[in-house]
Amino acid sequence: MNATVLLVLGTGLVASAIDLRTRRVPNLLTFPVACFGLLFALAGLTGLTLADAAFGCLVGLGLMLPLHILGGTGAGDVKLMAAFGAFLGPAGVFGAFVRMAIVGGLIAVGVALYRGRLRETLNGTALLVARTEGVAAAIASPAMNNRFPYAPAVAIGAALVALGW
Repeated sequence: MNATVLLVLGTGLVASAIDLRTRRVPNLLTFPVACFGLLFALAGLTGLTLADAAFGCLVGLGLMLPLHILGGTGAGDVKLMAAFGAFLGPAGVFGAFVRMAIVGGLIAVGVALYRGRLRETLNGTALLVARTEGVAAAIASPAMNNRFPYAPAVAIGAALVALGW
């Protein structure tokens, strides 16, 4: 296993464990990982150029930021995807984002089933797709009981790409 795979897997496991326990992904984890990604690219250890690693960070940030603005993810999830972008590059982080969305959807269905809220969740999702006003408030509403830690989905998406899947 190369350094990219090990760091993506390790970071994903740590971020997921912290997010599941505290509902946060700390800057103390994401910032150093992003810096290591840039340094590893500069040293030629990842197969990416420094420009690719930096652009990967920006693509990861750009893909996740709208979800955060709408209230669908936390800021830590955004920074985690950006950090993974430093190791995966622009195309890799885009692939991780697509895989994350699929895994996140499956987790959301599982959480809704577990909480006995599948019908309400599907109806709410349809309403959110059909309108734009009030989206953030509807997602974040504590009465809805629809939030869950998202770092595991981000980590799994990045891990799948790092492993070549």
